[in-house]
Amino acid sequence: METLKHECGVAMIRLLKPLEYYHRKYGTWMYALNKLYLLMEKQHNRGQDGAGLACVKFEAAPGEEYMFRERAAGTDAITEIFDTVYSYYKEIPAERLSDPQFAQANLPFAAELYMGHLRYSTTGKSGLSYIHPFLRRNNWRARNLALCGNFNMTNVHSIFKEITATGQHPRQYADTYFILEQLGHLLDREAERLFRKYEAEGMQGREITCAIEENIDLTHVIGKAASTWDGGYVICGVTGSGESFTVRDPWGIRTAFYYADDEIIVTASERPVIQTVMNVQADDVKELQRGEALMVNRKGEMRTVQLLERKPLSACSFERIYFSRGSDRDIYRERKRLGENLVDSILKKVDYDIEHTVFSYIPNTAEMAYYGMMEGLQKHLDRLISEQLSGRGASLSEEEIRRIFAQRIRSEKVILKDIKLRTFIAEGNTRNDLAAHVYDITYGSITPHVDNLVIIDDSIVRGTTLKQSIVSILDRLHPKKIVVVSSSPQIRYPDYYGIDMSSMGEFIAFRMAIELLISRGMEHVIIDTYNKAKQQQGQPEDSIVNCVKDIYAPFTDEEISDKMAQMLSGEDIHADIEIVFQTLDGLHEACPDHPGDWYFSGDYPTQGGTRLVNQAFIHYVEQSYLKRGRRII
Repeated sequence: METLKHECGVAMIRLLKPLEYYHRKYGTWMYALNKLYLLMEKQHNRGQDGAGLACVKFEAAPGEEYMFRERAAGTDAITEIFDTVYSYYKEIPAERLSDPQFAQANLPFAAELYMGHLRYSTTGKSGLSYIHPFLRRNNWRARNLALCGNFNMTNVHSIFKEITATGQHPRQYADTYFILEQLGHLLDREAERLFRKYEAEGMQGREITCAIEENIDLTHVIGKAASTWDGGYVICGVTGSGESFTVRDPWGIRTAFYYADDEIIVTASERPVIQTVMNVQADDVKELQRGEALMVNRKGEMRTVQLLERKPLSACSFERIYFSRGSDRDIYRERKRLGENLVDSILKKVDYDIEHTVFSYIPNTAEMAYYGMMEGLQKHLDRLISEQLSGRGASLSEEEIRRIFAQRIRSEKVILKDIKLRTFIAEGNTRNDLAAHVYDITYGSITPHVDNLVIIDDSIVRGTTLKQSIVSILDRLHPKKIVVVSSSPQIRYPDYYGIDMSSMGEFIAFRMAIELLISRGMEHVIIDTYNKAKQQQGQPEDSIVNCVKDIYAPFTDEEISDKMAQMLSGEDIHADIEIVFQTLDGLHEACPDHPGDWYFSGDYPTQGGTRLVNQAFIHYVEQSYLKRGRRII
């Protein structure tokens, strides 16, 4: 499996009772803090570059801290930040530590409102300064803002123009920082509006501050800012006065779920995470709808608001194929269906020779698609047995009946992920040799030179792991044929909504299409596409089209798959290589509620995505194609 950079993950908790309530009922005032740890740990798959948390203490006296934040970088960031938080309590006497009133008055991170974030870089940048939550400070509690999210904006340039036009001078050029300052500026304006209103009504000093904190409405702030955003996002925020929000993009690209009862409100990026941590049923967890915001005010009153007009649904299909936890009820069924949909194509590749074919999968994310594939194969075998029996009737001998019922779908644990090798220390052929040993095989699992081997994966992105590790190690078993199956369609286009897949040249499908154009004397298509993309630069967003589709237009899916198989074959590979991809129709049939397929179809839900894919192609041609003697390296 070629690891993709995942989306980020978010988690929020709002307690609706005093800390003493949770201490009495659950045995600790750290109830919310412990739940936040679980919510984050169970979304660890969504962020291994870093993690952070922030919280708000509602009843702090003037002169005392009321917003706390902790962040750490690296794969062990969750453990590190919670170790740091809990370390504040190590020297506290037991009787004090077990007193929720003492904790609320004196201890850091003893709070009512928590927000957590798990980061996967979508920019290639790392370090503590890039890790959420971001924090904007002010002497008035209502103007303090902590922000985190799972997002990537495609119109950073226009957001930059919008905030600089107000007179601001950003210190960084990054979408997270811009959104923080954009929201912060609007939050300031809203607080000032209320200040003038209450001052005109005769209020003074602390009375005005309390009135602002009790009545500030973030829907005006979030709605105005979000109307300028183009991209996929779930953005969460908390203010120092106890307001909180979660807002989802109007196309529904990114996901957010929430659960609420009379004790707690919980938000996370994935439904099964909330189910497990809160021990609730799937139907108890609600999905935040596209363009919708979940708002909770200082009093703990929750409401959902349709902040933005809903756009055509473009919920990310890759969430279902790969990113989200497969323990979700619906995702589990969908991944199995993706595997089952491939059965007919697989059988054709092995000439329907079930007797001499072994089926397996690339661990571990393809396991569920594998189960679906196996169920589909069993259905095929059941039909085959029925036909064999019905055609002969009473004329079958006892031996023939035993032979018919002895037919089995052969499944084996052929390949396993062995170790995480640090191949970066090696170069050239040495590096490739090390990479070939990332996976290991089960010797004796197939009959050499007789059996076909079908191996299913969830996706084929770059092809490097497939070529250097998987195919080369599987060939040592000496199968007659290796059929590599992808439960997703060919990944042809970059993502610009929160996943680190932004370079054209890294996609094996794209490289093979370019090679086909070159080998067939059709290089003019590359230059014509480049010129079309250049001509669209500076044009109005609504007139831009995805020019890169022209690169794939001359070829069928099968031609590109065959070219990949040819690339994977070589003098050192003895088995015949075949590749089977999911079709777009098969994807949509399996995942009907998540039609966002821009990775495969090039149909971006926002104009910002279309503009960026054209820019990526221009960059590819100028940096890789023309500058290298018009050859692909």
